[in-house]
Amino acid sequence: MLRHWREAVPDDRIAHLVKDATRALVRALQTRLSDHSVSFGHWAFLRILWVRDGLTQRQLSDEAGVMEPTTVTAIRAMEELGYVSRRQLPENRKNIYVYLTPKGRSLEGKLVPMAEEVNHVALAGVSGRDAKTARAVLMAMIENLAKQEQV
Repeated sequence: MLRHWREAVPDDRIAHLVKDATRALVRALQTRLSDHSVSFGHWAFLRILWVRDGLTQRQLSDEAGVMEPTTVTAIRAMEELGYVSRRQLPENRKNIYVYLTPKGRSLEGKLVPMAEEVNHVALAGVSGRDAKTARAVLMAMIENLAKQEQV
């Protein structure tokens, strides 16, 4: 893959470069997560719940940017693994709320450092200034594309 980017198509579109970088980052994280029997699909939901526990399934779908059936399937699997529990509140029997279990909460201390390690590995040899610039460029791209979607 590296030869492709350096020699074959050095001026290829930025979207392809970002896609390949994303794939490499995802593979690196998936490998580490699998050592703890956590799927990459569960990672996004765990990250969200570590910040805001007790969200509805719909809120989780929105936060993760996935369709509700995908969320329901993932949450059921995570419930079977003992990472989350689903509850209805007495005052609102319509919504199902998702809460981390102690087991799900304890994964944060194990998994977050691994994600940080992937970032560290990915940025090895990149100056702090260049990393800051890369973040700024990627954020600008995300914002520009989000604005364009709203039109």
